[in-house]
Amino acid sequence: MTNIIITGAKGQMGQALLSCAARHPELKVVGQIDIGDDLRSVIEAGDVVVDFSFHEATPEIATLCAWNNKALVIGTTGHSEAEKEHLAGFKDRIPIVWSSNYSTGVNTLFWLTRKAAEILGPAYDLEIVEMHHRLKKDAPSGTAATLAEILASVRKQQTAEVLRHGRHGIVGQRTDAEIGMHSLRGGDVVGDHTVIFAASGERLELTHKASSRNVLANGALRAAQWVGQQKPGLYSMQDVLGLQ
Repeated sequence: MTNIIITGAKGQMGQALLSCAARHPELKVVGQIDIGDDLRSVIEAGDVVVDFSFHEATPEIATLCAWNNKALVIGTTGHSEAEKEHLAGFKDRIPIVWSSNYSTGVNTLFWLTRKAAEILGPAYDLEIVEMHHRLKKDAPSGTAATLAEILASVRKQQTAEVLRHGRHGIVGQRTDAEIGMHSLRGGDVVGDHTVIFAASGERLELTHKASSRNVLANGALRAAQWVGQQKPGLYSMQDVLGLQ
């Protein structure tokens, strides 16, 4: 039995985690933390903290996990570079699973995107389109950012140097190096992501659409059970699924 504590428990993902956890007999929720609650009051009871709070809260949560030797699953997105560096610094003390998306389907999309980029080569223009519900605070989505990082790594590029967020006005011809990023917001869309490989005469599109947050919640819970058995280190959902 793995005892888990959920932070961001009152949010949409937190509620999905609580609902799905009831169908995982190998897991037990021993703490539900949200704004105004003190993680220190329950952290001793848990084996793993599953964080779906907010990017500004994650560094303190990770610090408490490190102090108390608790494994951590990070599901929040929108972290600054300084926050990312701070969080990664705990990899020598505790096991951490950190992924922009915990869906099995999306992680398959990550794998397919890398393979397609390797096979198709530099002759194809790369564009990413993502859409989420109107309440999402960060853009682009963490999943879209991961897709961009995968594409840039295959081409041995620095993501920040080639990423182009939308286009407006007289912007000139598209360069060969750039990776287009387009964020759409509206309604109650859980998460749609498309990677476009466009060349003269043909276009390949890889698309994943999530219609329920339960696919994310079940993946995060799977990661929580897995990470509790691991040595200190920084892992991704690709590690959990054996796709690395």
